[in-house]
Amino acid sequence: MGTFRALVSEQGADRKVASTVKQLDDGQLPAGDVTVKVEYSTLNYKDGLVLTSGGGLVKTWPHVGGIDFAGVVETSEHAGCKPGDRVVLNGFRVGELHWGGFATRARVKGDWLVKLADAISTKRAMAIGTAGYTAMLCVLALERHGLTPSRGEVLVTGAAGGVGSVAVAILARLGYQVVAATGRPQEADYLKNLGAATVMERKELTEAPDRPLAAERFQGVVDTVSGVMLARALTMVKYGGSAAVCGLASGAAFPGNILPFILRGVSVLGIDSVMLPMPPRVEAWSRLGSDLPLDKLDGMVLDARLDDLPALATQILKGNVRGRVVVDVAR
Repeated sequence: MGTFRALVSEQGADRKVASTVKQLDDGQLPAGDVTVKVEYSTLNYKDGLVLTSGGGLVKTWPHVGGIDFAGVVETSEHAGCKPGDRVVLNGFRVGELHWGGFATRARVKGDWLVKLADAISTKRAMAIGTAGYTAMLCVLALERHGLTPSRGEVLVTGAAGGVGSVAVAILARLGYQVVAATGRPQEADYLKNLGAATVMERKELTEAPDRPLAAERFQGVVDTVSGVMLARALTMVKYGGSAAVCGLASGAAFPGNILPFILRGVSVLGIDSVMLPMPPRVEAWSRLGSDLPLDKLDGMVLDARLDDLPALATQILKGNVRGRVVVDVAR
């Protein structure tokens, strides 16, 4: 029996989580029909919850978090996977109910794995991660509802975060005029380098709407924040436009009203990346290979080790992490 390296998390009586890098036996891996040699993982908002308090997401401790990973299949009893395949995993409650990618080895169901395109390395796959994959799902949903470059501006909220950064880069690459809303005005140069045409300070969207409808401005919205920002943004969506909603960084409450929906025909498109069926997952990863400028992706990356994750988890929950964290699990 072999061993592997993992960031092992324990929740104390005070419900706070402490995490330590340890060597574990292969026999401690959870059930699954595919074993993957993990090369890279990443840090998402949900990982921040798991590493600080559990966030109500973890049911059994000790736990190995990491909702994303990319690596190479070592052994497989699944017909769709064979040793040597380069694969990526996002979601399916991995890193929550099932041990995840903060380790050098993972055992999962083969039905959860997507084969990586040759154009995307395992490191870049984790620079994309659930955040980038979710951003692509938002763009695909908006396109299905009529988003085209000729119809005007697209708003991205939480633009300096992981989902927001990738959404800005993809939309700009596709020819859209992107308005990047952020609470960190010092990130303006970063966002413009990703392709944002305009950088909007968050305060322009954080006051409750003073009237049910504002002047029409945006043909579409990628919203990672929810709350007042989403409510305010919806009052500015053009007739027949839509908003892809994928996050709740400011909470789940929605202090809005019904008028944008019934007077302007605005659609709200809910984006779930966790339990999405395989065909749209494959479509999203295929589009990422062609529509995400990889040079821009590389400029979003903060390299990290497993030991760095507890401190970074606190920062990501505060909204202080820019772009994407890529974790070399062997370090």
